[in-house]
Amino acid sequence: MSNEKSIPLSHGIVRQDRKLADGRTISYYDSKATTRNATDSRPVEKRPGLGELRLDALTNEWVVMAAHRQARAFLPPKELCPLCPTKPGLQSEIPESNYEVAVFENLSPSLALAQKDWKLPEYDGLNTPIVDAAGFCEVLCYTDNHEAHFGSLSLEQIRIVMEAWRDRTREISKLPNIAHIFTFENRGVEVGVTLHHPHGQIYAYSYLPPRVEKMLQIATDHLAKHSRPLITDIIAREVKDEVRIVAQNIDWIAYVPFASRYPFEIHIAPKVFTADLAELTDAQADSFGAVAKESLQRLDGVFGIEMAYMASWHQAPVHVGRSALGLHLQITSIRRAPGKLKYLAGSESAMQAFIMDLKPEQSAAQLRDVKI
Repeated sequence: MSNEKSIPLSHGIVRQDRKLADGRTISYYDSKATTRNATDSRPVEKRPGLGELRLDALTNEWVVMAAHRQARAFLPPKELCPLCPTKPGLQSEIPESNYEVAVFENLSPSLALAQKDWKLPEYDGLNTPIVDAAGFCEVLCYTDNHEAHFGSLSLEQIRIVMEAWRDRTREISKLPNIAHIFTFENRGVEVGVTLHHPHGQIYAYSYLPPRVEKMLQIATDHLAKHSRPLITDIIAREVKDEVRIVAQNIDWIAYVPFASRYPFEIHIAPKVFTADLAELTDAQADSFGAVAKESLQRLDGVFGIEMAYMASWHQAPVHVGRSALGLHLQITSIRRAPGKLKYLAGSESAMQAFIMDLKPEQSAAQLRDVKI
């Protein structure tokens, strides 16, 4: 991940790497010839130190302690948005006066690169030592248009975002101590958004998060028993049943899962098993946007309002399970009606036992009925 260079990617997209004033890397993804040489003229401020990884001995799950993130930006007004391009009166995280897609290292990361001799401790209950919260975090800005959102982007703009996702997955996988890469978006204050500008984030963990560990074990067992990836059989069931499909094309299918947990939940998966974003073919990357855009337009159309959601890319870990755990995007919304949210109460929060009062076939029908 060297800096001050240009890298040609697919679909005519070029990545240009530059340095911010404090030494962080910013990468611009452009679909047409563009010179990126703006200088970050902000004064250099001391960057926060590493957080901690502590083991919850009750569950053998790692918990990140990142107290330095308390001071991060929280819902600034549009004229002070740190993800908008730099302009007179605003020196943002992005020095250029415009951009198509931009990615930069998070200013207040939950996880950061550790010393070369860093090592994840073995589980040892109460005796497990505290270690630095090793990993890597980036912010991925979908567009320089502050008023846009992913579902309103053109198919060409979504293609640039997809190329950035693919490229970041490839590049971050090369970093030391990276076990899993998680690309996601939070949209709406109801799900904890702190910046309204359309963007997503990338968390690269030095360990397998609990949900990944569980999904990987289940997928591995299924592959050993049936000689087929689990996600392949899930898609086959959705195609057979038909009633939960929301949108599809030659390469992708969007559906409400058989046992959905949220009032509105859409999974988008490539029809051919693919381990991660980096392994998508150019054809798959080209055709993703149409299904994603339609799915999000249908989600916003259910109640005629912009729906808060979390969009999470699930993919195979960097080093293990790559023939078992398949790539898919999970979009979940806690909106159950205009003015009503589904709160994760006792059963969901304490027991992780979800209770749904809307069948997935019902929500799929509501999504399909939206006129686009």
